[in-house]
Amino acid sequence: MVLKVEVFVSSSCPYCPQAEQVVDEAKREIGDEMDVEVINIRNDREKALDYGLMAVPAIAINGVVEFLGAPTKDELMAKLK
Repeated sequence: MVLKVEVFVSSSCPYCPQAEQVVDEAKREIGDEMDVEVINIRNDREKALDYGLMAVPAIAINGVVEFLGAPTKDELMAKLK
């Protein structure tokens, strides 16, 4: 099963690059079994509202918001397994 990971970010957020980096590291480790989409909430506000998000960064895994804020790699890997 392919894991669908959505990373909600904003260009003005100081923590979003860290969240993106952690997801990228996990993607390198997991490979093709992980599909990543980075969503800038300024460009796709509707999707953020669908999830009820009021802050970024946020990470959804298979349609469920699992993290508000940037997790550590270990925290993210634990949720992905």
